[in-house]
Amino acid sequence: MKIVFMGTPDYAVSSLQKLIDEKYDVAAVFTQPDKKVGRKQLLTPSAVKKTAVQNGIKVYQPNTFKDGAADQILKDIAPDAIIVAAYGKILPKSVLEIPKYGCINVHASLLPKYRGAAPIQHAVLDGEEETGITIMQMDEGIDTGDILYTVRTKIGINETSAELFERLAALGADALMQALSLVQSGNVVPVKQTGESSYAYMIDKTLCPIDWSKSAFEVHNKIRGLQTWPCAETLINGKRVKIHASFLCEGRVAKAGEVISSNGKLIVSCGDGKCISITSLQLEGKKIMDIRSYLAGNPLNSGLILGE
Repeated sequence: MKIVFMGTPDYAVSSLQKLIDEKYDVAAVFTQPDKKVGRKQLLTPSAVKKTAVQNGIKVYQPNTFKDGAADQILKDIAPDAIIVAAYGKILPKSVLEIPKYGCINVHASLLPKYRGAAPIQHAVLDGEEETGITIMQMDEGIDTGDILYTVRTKIGINETSAELFERLAALGADALMQALSLVQSGNVVPVKQTGESSYAYMIDKTLCPIDWSKSAFEVHNKIRGLQTWPCAETLINGKRVKIHASFLCEGRVAKAGEVISSNGKLIVSCGDGKCISITSLQLEGKKIMDIRSYLAGNPLNSGLILGE
């Protein structure tokens, strides 16, 4: 089976590498153009491009699909299927119709829930107990196509979005192999999406501030859902601090955002009278610190209100 693979971030690398390892004919890779990254704004290739180059696969990085140039490249390649995993571009109907088996998407949610660009983070932010991978036949909508294969997995109470990314990337690669086997054998049975749908919009920094009037569960979910980037944040003695990790814990009823213990631990009361324990954080311009190291250099008094 001749494949064109379209993807960009680390999540997509697992599926691309699995195709390579399983000896699929990956004729070309499409990925986002190189982007400037970091303080020095160095032009950096995507994780998928790096993997493709390492394996000697031709790479294309079109800025648009509107001028017909990418369509012609794909027609010349004549793939049996286009596999898409977090590519970051919407494919027009003209592209969807090129492959024999169409375009197949590796989506990190149980569709129709969490359609869109950030399903993993939103599942964690919402405190979902379960998520999964949907292998989907793409149509012109955003993640609205027929379901070819589904895998479910539980989300741990302290599992972060970064940890879930890694697990779902591996699950997605395995699910893709199962789906392609069914497609090639003619045994796949496409199923229409049913049930309540939701949209996982792009994550941005407007989500960062912690609202301590929310429940402890909601605050904990924000911290683990935004871990790595852009990170949940609060004010401690007027200084902006990124909160990287926490867990739910016992405490006592206090004001929302009130520090109720700072003796080697940082336990904070939330709006529902329950508490979280912050285990790592980061001052502006500094490295991530475990809570003991932070408190050793920045002692806090019980009764302090965070966020003020």
